[in-house]
Amino acid sequence: MYTAMGWLLASLLITLLLARGAIGYAYRRGMLDHPGQRRSHSLPTPRGGGIGIVVAMLICLPGALRGLAAAWPPGLVAGLLVALSVVALVGWWDDHRALPVWPRLGAQVLAAGVFSITLLMTGLSWWWLPLLLIGGIWSVNLHNFMDGIDGLLAQQAIFVGGGLASLAWAAAQPALALAAASLATAALGFWYYNRPPARIFMGDVGSGSVGLLIFAFSAMLWRQNHALLWPAMILSSAFVADASLTLLTRIWRGRRWYTAHREHLYQWLVRRGGTHAQADAVYLGWNLLIAAPSAWLAWSHLQMALPITIIVYLGAAITWLMLKRRLRRHLPKVTHAAA
Repeated sequence: MYTAMGWLLASLLITLLLARGAIGYAYRRGMLDHPGQRRSHSLPTPRGGGIGIVVAMLICLPGALRGLAAAWPPGLVAGLLVALSVVALVGWWDDHRALPVWPRLGAQVLAAGVFSITLLMTGLSWWWLPLLLIGGIWSVNLHNFMDGIDGLLAQQAIFVGGGLASLAWAAAQPALALAAASLATAALGFWYYNRPPARIFMGDVGSGSVGLLIFAFSAMLWRQNHALLWPAMILSSAFVADASLTLLTRIWRGRRWYTAHREHLYQWLVRRGGTHAQADAVYLGWNLLIAAPSAWLAWSHLQMALPITIIVYLGAAITWLMLKRRLRRHLPKVTHAAA
């Protein structure tokens, strides 16, 4: 218990200190996100604060995954650290100087591949590799897409990290539970500076890394019991639904889907006149009122976990469609035309 508390406190304090230091560093290096037509903030804000989460997890993950009962193999832990380092390095570079899409995608494939291969080497069929690659790459990107307003991604990382920790603990996986809880406490440390009004943004270094870690912890739960994937997916339902439906809608309408935009639901909530805190509250409400109880129900009835997950995602899709339609209907005509 003392060991676990020590790692959790370490992840919190490391992130707090480094995120605070990243504010001054970003100002010195000119790493500022300026307001614009495709952005949801009104003041120049430094980016790259997610480096605190990355460093905290690189330090704490080996102790968490190897120091408690149900420890994970050293090769898997090493693979996760390498994958995290690759995603973080490319994100940190992109925060300093924008990278083309192909080098970023190549790094994501490499990172997801390294972790997936080390996971499969624990005794899984290699036929799972394509699905793991797709899941890892999409998780990195969707969390990057959803990092567009103050506090939202940090809030989500706290919730999902805590939820995955609870699932791992219930599955008699204390090492994995501590690793996921460390992500939650690290995200809490960053949220202190990122809550509305944000003093610093997470940047690609943080958003991609959070996406990779959520994918990795979910896959490790799946490794222990395939049915645990469903409650894990329910925890991320708000982000997965918004990012996936927004991407599909833009492709359907012939938009340049790979370019920056303001078409996610959280961005529409702000465009309609809501504050960042109010938009965050909408996602928090879904997480607490729908995702958390549904994940518990799926965990307690694993034989029904897949149908429960399908129902939750259908509900998320319907909610997304209804809110988007209502927000677009009430937007002033001049703004709507420009969109």
